[in-house]
Amino acid sequence: MTDSVTTTQTPSPSAKHERIGERRQVRVAGRLTWRDASGALRFVSVVTRDVSDLDAFVECQMPALIPMYRLVHFQIEKPARDMAGLPGVLHQGKVLSAVYRVGPYKSATGTPQGYALRLLVDPTSSVTPARDARAAAAN
Repeated sequence: MTDSVTTTQTPSPSAKHERIGERRQVRVAGRLTWRDASGALRFVSVVTRDVSDLDAFVECQMPALIPMYRLVHFQIEKPARDMAGLPGVLHQGKVLSAVYRVGPYKSATGTPQGYALRLLVDPTSSVTPARDARAAAAN
């Protein structure tokens, strides 16, 4: 009889949650607009906490309950659009986005503190240069 040893490798936290784009801490005013289940147009003022080329995390200024996977239009307010550090797609105006994560709920209002948005843009145009730079650095 032979003894066999089985080992399992757990992925490192950085490999497990590798980000597509570089996150930048940016606090600028913005707005979300969406249609609710009855078709009524809703909007809320937000402040971005951080952004990358393909996603953003926003905090609502007023209580708003937006369901997961809801399509929303995200835009940065005009005075802040020319700010350095914003992805190019946010300089143009409204960006179709999807809510892909809901932040922790506030006990006072029962609504989330914020939402993670996936910017629905062509990933090849905004991510390819970053991936190429990482690949060149690895070689």
